[in-house]
Amino acid sequence: MEAYCVKCKSKREMKDAREVTMKNGKKARTGACQVCGTKMFKIGG
Repeated sequence: MEAYCVKCKSKREMKDAREVTMKNGKKARTGACQVCGTKMFKIGG
């Protein structure tokens, strides 16, 4: 899954992406940038 990396300032592929549920019940994905290792977060299924 692709998400925006704030540190690299570009869209990158997420490493170890996993689905989470936010407090409001919406689905999201969280993982790490493959290049720099920064945490990434993408809202949506």
